[in-house]
Amino acid sequence: MSSAHKKVIVRRLHGDTLAGYLPLSGFVRFRASGEDRVIDLLDLSGRVTQVALQDIKHICYVRDFNLNDPVAPERLTRKTFLARPRTEGLWLRLTFRGQPSPTSELEQFEGLAPLDLSLMDDILHDAGLFLLPPDVRSNTQRIYIPRSAISELQLLAVITTPSRKKPLPGSSSIPSLQEDLFRNLPPNAKPN
Repeated sequence: MSSAHKKVIVRRLHGDTLAGYLPLSGFVRFRASGEDRVIDLLDLSGRVTQVALQDIKHICYVRDFNLNDPVAPERLTRKTFLARPRTEGLWLRLTFRGQPSPTSELEQFEGLAPLDLSLMDDILHDAGLFLLPPDVRSNTQRIYIPRSAISELQLLAVITTPSRKKPLPGSSSIPSLQEDLFRNLPPNAKPN
């Protein structure tokens, strides 16, 4: 197994999960027989399993597989932020496609997308979004959501680092106090 392959839990739209290994990016490819996109998941027994991208709800890059938990091995307990995120990125809220149950609405998820060109690379090459989950201390460190699983996407905020104070125009022509401090001393005098 290549060191570039990481532990993942693939959750399908039907609710079942698959555990295995995938690279960090560039894992989506076209099926040889047509235009369908698939991923090649290296399962725990060492076999490569093709999974259709249109059947995937999300792929969680995890610390541990937690195979003894059949309901939620990815341990995504918190799906929204409790407050404004502190990490830099695009704060997104998305709604998964699917039928709402009679007792609940469609499932929503919030995450942080990168604020650089890698966001566009992910959409073009992997046909989806990579997000940081609301709780990065949980088992899930990173999540991939295919475009086909998203029914609605909202940009909540652009989170950036606080900007530094920029110098005012013309402020460089004002002499600093340090330069004037010893200007009037006699040539033989030394400052203490």
